[in-house]
Amino acid sequence: MEAQAVAAAGQVADLSMWGLFMQADIVVKSVMIGMVLASIWCWAIIFDKVIRLRKLSAMAENFEEKFWSGGSLEDLYDRMGNRPKDPMSAVFVAAMREWRRSAGKLGSEGGARASLAQRIERVMQITLAREMESLEKRLGFLASTGSTAPFIGLFGTVWGIMNSFHSIGMSKDTSLATVAPGIAEALFATALGLVAAIPAVIAYNKISSDLDAYAKRLENFAGEFAAILSRQLEEH
Repeated sequence: MEAQAVAAAGQVADLSMWGLFMQADIVVKSVMIGMVLASIWCWAIIFDKVIRLRKLSAMAENFEEKFWSGGSLEDLYDRMGNRPKDPMSAVFVAAMREWRRSAGKLGSEGGARASLAQRIERVMQITLAREMESLEKRLGFLASTGSTAPFIGLFGTVWGIMNSFHSIGMSKDTSLATVAPGIAEALFATALGLVAAIPAVIAYNKISSDLDAYAKRLENFAGEFAAILSRQLEEH
């Protein structure tokens, strides 16, 4: 009886997170490690996107102040050079580059002016799409983790419970001290799956919403800039 009590105490002491991990078999350990790594990578993506979006929002405000200050757009383009630092500046530079290439060669034909206006709009849309594609990189990992992590954790749980029942059958001992460690490590796999999935889902929805708002801001700027260039074409 005393030996059994010592063994039971040892088992209770092993119900820590590290103890549950060390007691698990290779399949459940693989699930746990995978969920921890997925959670770390998700948080890295989350911090990167949040910080980057805040920085881009501040840079967009700074650019819009310069753009609407009433100064020359040609001077603004010359100051920015060919290396824009944010998507809004990239849209502006792409449009101005096309404007400079073609505006001086226009004659009096209205068709040529309409064609230039269409090319400028197309260039801005292509640049906008490319910039947004860059911003959305790795966002799909958050969506994948949010949708699959609970099921992967559940797989680890089912596998762990199967092992527990197998151990019960082999030892023919149904006491709580025998069952508890196996059930605990199995449930720990599901807990890790939820730890990875819940922040990933919340962050994905929030970041996607912020990216949609930022894309809308770029689209509005592109439309306003296209209208400005169109008026200048009519005045030529």
